[in-house]
Amino acid sequence: MTRRRHTNFEQLLSREQKGILDTYVQYLRGLRLSRSTVYTYRNFIVFLLLFWKERPLDDLNTNHIQRFVEVVVKRRNYGISTHRQLVSALKHFGDRFTESPLEPAQLKRPRKSRSLPAVLSKEEVIDLLRATYNLKHRTMLALLYSCGLRVSEVLHLKLADIDLDRRQLKIRQSKGRKDRYIPLAESTLPLLTNYAISYKPKNYLFEGHQGKVYSASSVRAFLERSRKRAGIRKRITPHTLRHSYATHLIENGVNLRLVQELLGHSKPETTMVYTHVAKKELLSVQSPLDRALLELRPQDKNVLKQSLSGNLKG
Repeated sequence: MTRRRHTNFEQLLSREQKGILDTYVQYLRGLRLSRSTVYTYRNFIVFLLLFWKERPLDDLNTNHIQRFVEVVVKRRNYGISTHRQLVSALKHFGDRFTESPLEPAQLKRPRKSRSLPAVLSKEEVIDLLRATYNLKHRTMLALLYSCGLRVSEVLHLKLADIDLDRRQLKIRQSKGRKDRYIPLAESTLPLLTNYAISYKPKNYLFEGHQGKVYSASSVRAFLERSRKRAGIRKRITPHTLRHSYATHLIENGVNLRLVQELLGHSKPETTMVYTHVAKKELLSVQSPLDRALLELRPQDKNVLKQSLSGNLKG
């Protein structure tokens, strides 16, 4: 979800409403939710408090919440993922402020969309890297794909997280507050070494302005330029490289449980989506059209120039 600044909206809250918001945020932090999650949920509750105005929380019931969800989702045109986050934020609100008649269990999240992830072919990945001329950018993209990293993970990599002797990266406290190790591709070692010698990073592997964390929006911008130079028509995001990594691993016969561990997924169901993209059995099935053409080819090499049935009369 794209972050929206909450400052202008928050200043519309009364002192009492700001107190409710602060109490809610402290509750989320006590649950040890990530900073990003707290930020997102906080914004939702700002909208809720503006919607509810100065009325007491004792009157806020499930029907009111459902009406609020309908209004904010339509007005702000939320997608399925953001809608689900909104409901999660409201459930936590109901859990914290038990004086309201709100029943969190009755709040239903919309079902996740079943769309399959976009995936690059192996050839397209190579073309993309070749079309990325900047050494720093190319090294980033190579790590995103060869290690299946989230963009936040590659941007927060520190020099201390790279073990060239053991050929591995350490990902610290990523999604779900989990650490994990990922093997480094041998082919990326010369690239990494060349990059380190040329750029001399001090703390983060890929440093932005004044040594701070590199911007994710900058990654998306140069990735888009490389996509155009490579002549790839698919829409690509940094996460597309992670999807491609997982799909190619499964196509290469890597065990699903190991892929789950490499990706840092908590549930195997999350990893299972890649089996629907990487069905080698389906890819190996010969189309009946190809079969028919092969059978007809000895009779006429120009069969595609003719009608394939007797129904079309030119």
